[in-house]
Amino acid sequence: MIRKVSFALFDTGETVLGALVFSTAFPLFITRHVDTKLYSLLYGLALLCSFFLALYLGKLADRLALRKGMFGIFGTLTALLCASIGVFYGFPQLTLILFLLMAISHQQAFVFYNSMLLGFESRGITSGMGVAFGYVGSAIALLFLAERLKGAELYIVVATLFFMLALPSFTFLENPPQTSEVRIRELLKERRFILLMVSILMVTEVANTLIAMMGVYLREVYSFELAQVYKVIGISALGGVVGGITWGYLIDRFGPKRIFPAGFFLWSGFLVSLPFVPRELVLIVGFLAGISLSHLWTSSRVLLLETFPQGQASVRLSFLSLSERIASTAGLSLWALLLLITGDDFRLSASALG
Repeated sequence: MIRKVSFALFDTGETVLGALVFSTAFPLFITRHVDTKLYSLLYGLALLCSFFLALYLGKLADRLALRKGMFGIFGTLTALLCASIGVFYGFPQLTLILFLLMAISHQQAFVFYNSMLLGFESRGITSGMGVAFGYVGSAIALLFLAERLKGAELYIVVATLFFMLALPSFTFLENPPQTSEVRIRELLKERRFILLMVSILMVTEVANTLIAMMGVYLREVYSFELAQVYKVIGISALGGVVGGITWGYLIDRFGPKRIFPAGFFLWSGFLVSLPFVPRELVLIVGFLAGISLSHLWTSSRVLLLETFPQGQASVRLSFLSLSERIASTAGLSLWALLLLITGDDFRLSASALG
């Protein structure tokens, strides 16, 4: 059990880092000093560089079984770079460089973190616990840290918290011994692998759009105030905790190949019914949204690990990470296009996503 909890604690820290630094504090800070378009371009280039670096390091880790070492190095480096932003907070251009390096390091750490699932027999429940703890992390960030931490202090506190939550996984998780020589060209010729990546991308596209636009949707359709939006997000997080554990159990019981397709039915039903949801049932729908989101995060990485040669886990997980980044961009672009076509009809646009 200590290994499962250690794995899950990293997800908690990773979610706190994502919620407070990557999604809110740093973008709001740096765009006061650097043009938003330049920041977006540099961030996108950093993520692209991260993918190619992950492929190279993934091949190395898969060949020599270096996954835990890579995870520890980049997890620690992510914490140090985050703290450095706080130290050099008065030098915006320097903090931008540190942030981009942190984004690259963070992506490497997360790829190798996911590959640590190879060391577990009950991968479904372990992955589900990680997702559940991640939702707890988002609640902690939202309720206890977001309003209290400001300026340079935020980065130092978040870096410390991230490292403390990562330390158990650095200590107690076992290095997966599976090894394999991976050839990228051969991997890209695997029709089954490409189809799986496309499937995950399609579901992730909808999920990321929901996450990014939930607050705006609730404001525009239901005229919710900020406090009401936070309440729905909180209920959604509760659904994520319940869903993570539930889906994890079902994956171990029936296998990821049977459980993963449920996501298409979940999201299709959710989006088709969303325009007809009355105000009184929004909290229930928020809870179901959390369950749907947790299904994706819990099942996708386990499915990838159990469908293909386990010695190639790091390289294949690099493609999973890339698909998630593409989905984020594609989902928001599609949402903007749908709003343009429907004349800013949020209900119809949400339904069309399904």
